[in-house]
Amino acid sequence: MQSFAHRQCQPRGSAGNKLRGSPTVHRAAQPSRCLAASAAAEQPAVATQGASAAPSNDPLMLRALRGEAVERPPVWMMRQAGRYMKVYQELVKKHPSFRERSERVDLSVEITLQPWHAFKPDGVVLFSDILTPLPGMNISFDIGQGTGPVIYEPIRTMEQVNKVTKLDAEAACPFVGESLKQVRAAVDGQAAVLGFVGAPFTLATYIVEGGSSKNFHNLKRMAFGSPEVLHALLEKLADNVADYCRYQADHGAQVVQIFDSWASHLMPQDFEVFAAPYTKKVIDSFRSTHPHVPIILYISGGGGLLERMAACGPDCISLDQSVDIAEGIDRIGTGFAVQGNMDPGILFGSQATIEARVMDVIKKARSKGVRHVMNLGHGVLPGTPEESVATYFEVARTAHQRW
Repeated sequence: MQSFAHRQCQPRGSAGNKLRGSPTVHRAAQPSRCLAASAAAEQPAVATQGASAAPSNDPLMLRALRGEAVERPPVWMMRQAGRYMKVYQELVKKHPSFRERSERVDLSVEITLQPWHAFKPDGVVLFSDILTPLPGMNISFDIGQGTGPVIYEPIRTMEQVNKVTKLDAEAACPFVGESLKQVRAAVDGQAAVLGFVGAPFTLATYIVEGGSSKNFHNLKRMAFGSPEVLHALLEKLADNVADYCRYQADHGAQVVQIFDSWASHLMPQDFEVFAAPYTKKVIDSFRSTHPHVPIILYISGGGGLLERMAACGPDCISLDQSVDIAEGIDRIGTGFAVQGNMDPGILFGSQATIEARVMDVIKKARSKGVRHVMNLGHGVLPGTPEESVATYFEVARTAHQRW
């Protein structure tokens, strides 16, 4: 059987490029030799608007992702709303429940806009959580203060999988849609509004484990002992995640980022069985109804999976700090936008160090001639000095004056 990455080298729309049923027999995956060339030749749907197209009045980040000529790379930070900001810490004292902060429209909007008011990033990402839609699938959860997410009834049998319901986001989480609408109105076209979702595999890790895990032994017991149960769960999650992407886009999200936070804990051949096909299903399904909304794919620790990420077909691949950005671009080709990828720990360094490292990432991406969104390789860390964040944004915003 061909590897997942190899199958995606066939032209879009061919029989071999359709999502297939969950495989039960597979060989060890080898990164396809044709993938880099395929990635360069086959740009995702959003990227077909080349730099020669007439410039639009859309936000800088949206224009860059679409391939329009822009004066500098747009910049934002993962987890830019929240824990490192003093205004957020003061708000937490009054509202200690994470779910209240993320599910009450006024609080979610306020937190989302805190970094917008302070730093004017080119992307404004909704303050929410990847687990937010789970109750709409008949999966109860909570996020304890200092303890992280808890799934009250972990799913480990086919009988439990059968009880997972189709998501009606408007009924289950209308606060997400309303928050996106208000954020979109507040930034008034000066920045792109980002929604985000968890990839099916990463959602499954929480659902099966009952929360966070260091070794994912319950998930792997299912994957290698009862794979039909995991595949059934992943199929349902893929359909629901695609619908959740649509819901966010319909309510104001101009870009959607998919987080497959824990996929790097899979061996490459297992990534091709339990993660990649379902992420690709989400992307293909969402793109079929919203072809002009760029999709970003991020995997923490995903440096070893770049070719396989590309085979999932996102418009933009977000690199973490485990890979040099120039080397990453060489591996995936120039048919994708790239996002990233400065180590967030550098923001604890001196101003001169921050300036040098921001420019190093930007210059390397620029030298490859690709569409680039400046970001960190991971979420901004708690305790990061706000003045360092300000330096990061200022250097990126003035990068075109520093070539």
